[in-house]
Amino acid sequence: MKVAISVYALALCVTLSGAQAQDLGPLPQFVEPDLAKVELGQLLFYDPILSGNKNISCATCHHPKLGTSDALSLGIGEGGVGLGAARRLDQENMPEQRIPRNAPGLWNLGALEFTTFFHDGRLEVDPSQLNGFRTPLGTDMRPGFQSALAAQAMFPVLSADEMAGHYSENEVSKAVRLGFLTQKDGAWDLIAARVAAIPEYRTRFDQLAPGEEVTFTAIANIIADFIAFEWRADNSLFDHAMQGKEELPERAQMGLDLFYGKAGCSTCHSGWFQTDHGFHSIAMPQIGPGKAARFENHVRDDGRLRVTGNVDDAFKFRTPSLRNVTLTAPYGHNGAYARLEDVVRHHLDPVAALRSYSVEKAALPEFPGAEDQKALLDPTLTEAIAASNDLPPINLSDDEVNAILSFLSTLEDPAARLGVPARVPSGLPVDQ
Repeated sequence: MKVAISVYALALCVTLSGAQAQDLGPLPQFVEPDLAKVELGQLLFYDPILSGNKNISCATCHHPKLGTSDALSLGIGEGGVGLGAARRLDQENMPEQRIPRNAPGLWNLGALEFTTFFHDGRLEVDPSQLNGFRTPLGTDMRPGFQSALAAQAMFPVLSADEMAGHYSENEVSKAVRLGFLTQKDGAWDLIAARVAAIPEYRTRFDQLAPGEEVTFTAIANIIADFIAFEWRADNSLFDHAMQGKEELPERAQMGLDLFYGKAGCSTCHSGWFQTDHGFHSIAMPQIGPGKAARFENHVRDDGRLRVTGNVDDAFKFRTPSLRNVTLTAPYGHNGAYARLEDVVRHHLDPVAALRSYSVEKAALPEFPGAEDQKALLDPTLTEAIAASNDLPPINLSDDEVNAILSFLSTLEDPAARLGVPARVPSGLPVDQ
């Protein structure tokens, strides 16, 4: 793994005012993976062999045609058929519940500044921990992950609703339900053994590391290399303008001035990737099943509180990067808003937007029995979310909102490089 430092790495933006330039800081530094690893990672990313029932790949919920997400507010992993908005329930194998959070995009995760993952930050770089990461697995976390990106990429395979499968359906889901995750012969080892048993994968791993065992951490590191390479998106019109190579259109420039000025967007959406990597409550409406353990019956999602135990972190979620935000709908930790304009307008008065919210603003596939609005009908929960809000109201005209939307469009850089493979070594179907 190599680190590339741009020749502009210490240069501040010259087209903004001094205060605005300071908000952006040095240009990002990126991991530059070896191409042979990237090509292997591409195959693994699109191969359903990593899922318990061999029917779901990483790409099912993070597809380039869908902005590296899935176009759904709350997706369907195990128990689903199809891709994106066309994904539907498998009547022969219904999922137990909706996945409680929105599938985030994968843009620029190879930049070194990304050290915290998931909406609640439950996996993050932490040098005080034995293996250098703080994760939900605690001391059961295995060593050998080269980055937090590699570590986080492999947690969905342990989720019954995402990739593992339902209880007793397959050897992986059985191991997960029994709590055999990272231990010898646990879920991670079972998946690694599947990969190692496929001759093409065995050959490719041998070419990279002759004679070494194909381990789960090796698979995770390879997939992270692919993500870092494939979805590096730092070649947008915004990037060109900030480096003095091009000018923004007049409306987009007006939006930029509002974003970094009057509208106050850059208070949280700061830096080159428009994120402070922090956690904030913006009174986002709660839809869907909420984030709960199997033994809990509530529908709330406490956000960062579930990680830290600090009551001040209730309903706080990680500030998302806005790169390619035009491609990654729906928006919010649970995809409460299907349209970019709606989520921008939510920011103008989050509490008022929360109290007037309707689930019709989301993009939820048909799911009989799902109590998607249950949390919205709980006035105590609604008021608790409202009380946690960090954002003061701000008055913007329709014209100013439209200008901000024009600015956000300048952050677009689809950036796909290798694309979707025609086939994968397992011979299983590839989501095209």
